[in-house]
Amino acid sequence: MPIDRDTPKITLTDPEVLEPSGDETCLVAIYGPNLGRRWSLDRDEMIVGRENECDVMVPIDTVSRRHCRLRQRGGATFVADLDSTNGTALNDDALPPHEEFTLRSGDRIRVGSAIFKFLRGGDVESLYHEEIYRTMITDGLTGAHNRRFFSEFLEREMARCVRHGRPLSLVLFDLDHFKLVNDGFGHLSGDEVLREVAKLVREQIRREDCFARYGGEEFAVVLTETNLEAALEFAERLRGRVEAHEFKAGSESIPVTISVGVAAMTRDTRDSADFLTAVDTHLYEAKSAGRNRIAS
Repeated sequence: MPIDRDTPKITLTDPEVLEPSGDETCLVAIYGPNLGRRWSLDRDEMIVGRENECDVMVPIDTVSRRHCRLRQRGGATFVADLDSTNGTALNDDALPPHEEFTLRSGDRIRVGSAIFKFLRGGDVESLYHEEIYRTMITDGLTGAHNRRFFSEFLEREMARCVRHGRPLSLVLFDLDHFKLVNDGFGHLSGDEVLREVAKLVREQIRREDCFARYGGEEFAVVLTETNLEAALEFAERLRGRVEAHEFKAGSESIPVTISVGVAAMTRDTRDSADFLTAVDTHLYEAKSAGRNRIAS
């Protein structure tokens, strides 16, 4: 996949690339081993890979022994894939081997199945702590909120709905036969499917809703100010979008569908555990009825 950057590609053959900025730079692990760890990029060249001798050591099988290189020159930082087995991606765009690309603060670098964020700034310490907070509330792979944030959000919204008598609905879905995707196409393709499904969900929800990764291939959506009828319409729209979407592993298509449980908060809903039990029961009904369907 070609890189689509809104600034020109800069390689080490370019003379006088940038004036030295004096900003600190670092990598932060946001998905995979050593979650939250920071590596200062304090040398002209650093290697990311599985070998113990690498400057940034990532001990997982999807990472090559010497996977990619980070190089600093003229005030800029460059990344290049070292012809790794599973590739290096910059903001989800696959990098061609040995070509160098300029990094900007906030860029995500995917190394096998691990993900790092590149930070640059005069106060990189502050940027780092902001990133750690984001890591605590979001899933680094999909960008969805994590289960901890979801639980707190649901409790808060349930209390608000009781206080003001407003509707609230909960959607829980998982990917049908997802183990077959991992077994048949590999875990990296499975990760890509999860990322694409998350993107489809984000296109359907409002800012005031909460979308979270609830488990491995299980996701939840809290729909604020939404009754059961509207929640079912949302669920069907999402189910159809996933079924119609073309998921690919190289040139091969991956069939992906979801089963969905939907529940609305009622007067008999005592707490979040009750609410989750109700929607989980409906998800089980959808799966038992043949999958790729909705139950409420």
